Amino acid sequence: MTQAKKTLKERFIHAFLFEIIAIGLCAPVAAWAMGKSLFEMGVLTAVIAWIALVWNMIYNAGFDRVENRFGWTRTFRIRVLHAFGFELGLILIVIPLAAWWLNISLWEAFVLDIALVLFYLPYAFFYNLAYDRSRPRVIAWLSRRNGTAAAGV
Repeated sequence: MTQAKKTLKERFIHAFLFEIIAIGLCAPVAAWAMGKSLFEMGVLTAVIAWIALVWNMIYNAGFDRVENRFGWTRTFRIRVLHAFGFELGLILIVIPLAAWWLNISLWEAFVLDIALVLFYLPYAFFYNLAYDRSRPRVIAWLSRRNGTAAAGV
């Protein structure tokens, strides 16, 4: 199956909705589970989302350079290495931040991070599945707003 061409605007809307819905779902549950305020968890989940976005751009640019330097091809093994490296880097950034922000131990922050990963894995799958199914309506909406034909987006 070939990937549909997506405009920068569509990619932004896809990512923005992904993060807003995730924060709306995750922050209240995490606040309840951690015994923290919705404000504390809302800010933390929003900051983690922003960090993940920035880390994603930095990590992928660096990984691409390493991949090109060593002549790697994107095999399953390289993809696994890529995913583990990304998550490890994100963990190293997020755990100290969460521990400081929530005034909890590094272990508690690690457990929180694992819980967030366990939330985000199925959430990302179902969000993207729903987005793929609703994409024609999103394209039509974007086209009406831009005054362009749906086929051209």
